[in-house]
Amino acid sequence: MKFTPAKTLRALFAAGLLLSGAASAVAAGLPGAPAPFDKGGVQIALVGYLFSGDFPEAYLRGVEKQANALDVKLRVFDARQQAATQREMLEQAIDLGVDGIIVQLGLAETLKDSIDKALAKGIKVVTFDVDVNDPRITRVDQDHRELARLALRQVLQDNGNQFDAGYVYIDGFTPMERRDEIWRQVKAENPGIVEKARFGTLNAPIANSVADQASAVLRANPGITVFFAPFDEFAKGVKIAVDEAGLGKQVKIYSADISTADIQIMKEQGSAWSATAAVNPEVAGAISVRSLALRIAGENPGEQVLVPPTLITRQQLLDLDVKNVRDLARKVPAFGEAQKVAQAPWIPLAN
Repeated sequence: MKFTPAKTLRALFAAGLLLSGAASAVAAGLPGAPAPFDKGGVQIALVGYLFSGDFPEAYLRGVEKQANALDVKLRVFDARQQAATQREMLEQAIDLGVDGIIVQLGLAETLKDSIDKALAKGIKVVTFDVDVNDPRITRVDQDHRELARLALRQVLQDNGNQFDAGYVYIDGFTPMERRDEIWRQVKAENPGIVEKARFGTLNAPIANSVADQASAVLRANPGITVFFAPFDEFAKGVKIAVDEAGLGKQVKIYSADISTADIQIMKEQGSAWSATAAVNPEVAGAISVRSLALRIAGENPGEQVLVPPTLITRQQLLDLDVKNVRDLARKVPAFGEAQKVAQAPWIPLAN
């Protein structure tokens, strides 16, 4: 497909290009930092597939804060879940001549040629939760298999190994596919787990769209007692449906990801949302920027940077009186440990 300047411009306006001046006035650089950060004037772009939902929004905040700490100019492109638009926006970032690009989510097959083009022009590239299988870039990934293992281990602990389940899933995305590997493995090892329904959507607003699907699933499958919804927007949607059906005492929900809003929902009286496995989304965003900064400075952080997850239960949130994500990082030290990933003495941490 050929992308003309006019078509690209139209797509950018239609999709809502965000130009974020996280450090719009770049100063004299960072004392003691390697080139080009010692002189200042570094520009990076975040080309995102999905910024809708608590986790992606918190990830974006982490990117913005770390970019500000590094005193670089950040441009943010929001493709609003449109693969072709994300590719066009990636081309636009390349044309702007930025020093580095973070590609957040998306479809590898849509992005690979444009990433090759960026690399050929000397632009450093980091991806978050999308694998284009290229050793020249750094992949920042949540450990999705471990996320699923932690959540499903809790499922088995709470519910045994014989129950009817609903599963919220959408294919085509690296995070979901890796989490799905573990779900399939757990089902194979525990034949008493019966997947009665599989559904899912990324139609915005995601939680409300999933709630509509989950309501239909619950009506058709009244014996379901467990939902595995390995994305927090999916879990919120299922909880809406469970609450509307008055099934909070019958059904338990297990998920991945966490946000301050999720914490409040999990802590509600009688909440069916029992546990989630998660990384700190702001920290994941900051790690993405730090990994890119290391690449730009010629300090290879590695082909893959894994952000380790932590299991968080509803009971734990209640017992520790956790109020928000920052509070969670203080009270559950393992949740904050990822801040040490992709670090260097010259890189200031985001506040």
